Amino acid sequence: MPLVSRRYSRLRKFFLGNVIAVMLLGGCASAGNPRDPLEPLNRGIYQFNDAVDTVLFRPMAEVYQVLPQFVRTGIGNFFSNVQDVIIALNNLLQGKVTDAGLDLCRIIVNSTVGILGLIDVGTEIGLEKHQEDFGQTLGRWGFGTGPYIVIPFLGPSTVRDGFGLIGDWKTDPLTYLEPTRTRNAAYGLYFLNRRAELLSASRILEIAALDPYEFVRDAYLQRRRNLVYDGNPPDEEDPEIEPRPKAAAPEVKPATPTPDKAPEPAAPATNPAPKP
Repeated sequence: MPLVSRRYSRLRKFFLGNVIAVMLLGGCASAGNPRDPLEPLNRGIYQFNDAVDTVLFRPMAEVYQVLPQFVRTGIGNFFSNVQDVIIALNNLLQGKVTDAGLDLCRIIVNSTVGILGLIDVGTEIGLEKHQEDFGQTLGRWGFGTGPYIVIPFLGPSTVRDGFGLIGDWKTDPLTYLEPTRTRNAAYGLYFLNRRAELLSASRILEIAALDPYEFVRDAYLQRRRNLVYDGNPPDEEDPEIEPRPKAAAPEVKPATPTPDKAPEPAAPATNPAPKP
């Protein structure tokens, strides 16, 4: 208990310090990336999330990894099968009827032969796993991403994807589990398993990234754009580089024609007078 109390005290002080820093710097710090106009605030939330992860989530995920690999794989497969319900619905909303049908086949096969999804039989027989959500569906129908934001506890997102999370939550079968403690336990296990799957990525981020915040932001935005366009995004100009207007060619004034000078009259010939 004393260790938990110290960690909680440290986390509280860190959070309060970041809030004060954001309030002081938010007005004077300028956003360097036009896709991230809230960068000062986002950095504060990112640091808060990182502190919570360091103190709480990451240690729990490392303990979770003590479980045998086949147990963790089965848990991951189960939640992946549940997520296929959301994926199938979003493929249907995007007009991808064939993909939605394949998702439905995955759900049926994995829920029956795969024992409630604990075994991913669908992938073994060639039924491809898709990645779709309501954020991508909104993008598919022309909604812009909006500014980049960092959500407390949840991490990187955009305004569009933030609204998409509401749709994902409303269509997630886990949302309707009863009683409430069962639902909370299911979500807790889901996030714990997901965090454990990302432990190796966290280590790479710590080693490779000079600025972890920028690395996560740019990787997230690029991946989401790639998902919305199914791996074939159109070319776009880098919003960080403003095209410079071409210098106008110097105006060449036409030469003013000079009127030809009239020839000067020849001097009259002076004949000498004849001598008498």
